[in-house]
Amino acid sequence: MTRIAAVHGALAPHQHSQHDLTDTVARSCLPAGADRRVLDRLHRGARVTTRHTALPLDRYGALEDFGAANDVFIETAVPLGAEAVAGALDAAGFSPRDVDLLMFTSVTGIAAPSVDARLVGRLGLRPDVKRVPVFGLGCVAGAAGIARLHDYLLGHPDDIAVLLSVELCSLTFQRDDPSTANLVASGLFGDGAAAVVACGARRRATGPAVVSTRSHLYPGTEHVMGWDITGSGFRIVLDASVPDVVRKNLAEDVDGFLAGHGLGREDITAWVCHPGGPKVLEAIEEVLALPPGALDLTWRSLAAVGNLSSSSVLHVLRDTLAQRPPPAGTAGLLLAMGPGFCSELVLLRW
Repeated sequence: MTRIAAVHGALAPHQHSQHDLTDTVARSCLPAGADRRVLDRLHRGARVTTRHTALPLDRYGALEDFGAANDVFIETAVPLGAEAVAGALDAAGFSPRDVDLLMFTSVTGIAAPSVDARLVGRLGLRPDVKRVPVFGLGCVAGAAGIARLHDYLLGHPDDIAVLLSVELCSLTFQRDDPSTANLVASGLFGDGAAAVVACGARRRATGPAVVSTRSHLYPGTEHVMGWDITGSGFRIVLDASVPDVVRKNLAEDVDGFLAGHGLGREDITAWVCHPGGPKVLEAIEEVLALPPGALDLTWRSLAAVGNLSSSSVLHVLRDTLAQRPPPAGTAGLLLAMGPGFCSELVLLRW
């Protein structure tokens, strides 16, 4: 089986309290003297305490257009991604030249050459490393990326594969946009990165094994999450119906997936869940009837750094490995949801 040898998280360099971020959004999005009670309520409701950003807060006003923001994305994503990959390889006990596949995912900026290409020389990866840059999966990409590494390693059991996620959500913030979706996003998302090192079956490695994966798109839900691409960049699409989509679909997906492996929810000793936001997490806890504390690490990650899009579930996986490793031989479920609307489930065995 594929084994997850190491996970390493990294955060953007500038840390701020939620209060300071709310004040910044008020100055950027609301007319002078406007009532900010709705903004304050939405930001308090995010249950986020601190977040990290790519730039100091006073520099965001100088980003005149999408091009300027995207330049900062590239300038920040490369060193932050290098930090995440180097940390994961070091933790796994491998060198950069051991890497056979590098997959890179982000939904908050674009680059050609892609960020993964820019990391090859910087990190000392082999020039024949296989590269797979992925765009558009959004929050689900951390889980989907592990699933796709697993697919690759099933056919290349001697190989080592790395997944890198870098999400700089602050660079997508739309100034002068007082829409509810923009205000919610401005209180929820943060900037960070994570890297996962995975090994094929014939490689010696410790860590949880990937047993199986499942992807599921929900018909008629394309409108509930994503981006509208505009002249000012990525404008958030975030419908209030997302928790309802979770309640309608997730339990059947999880139960069917687990049943195919002779398991039920009661057999899962670790729920490694993407921190999509309080209403989404409450919907997951409710519809799966999870025991108290099952998503504690997810809630803590949300409070400490916000929603890091595709990087978030990887931060929760890292925390699970470090802080709450399940008993050997037991099953875990890693799950995330994102634009499509879709879910990705990864069955793990410790």
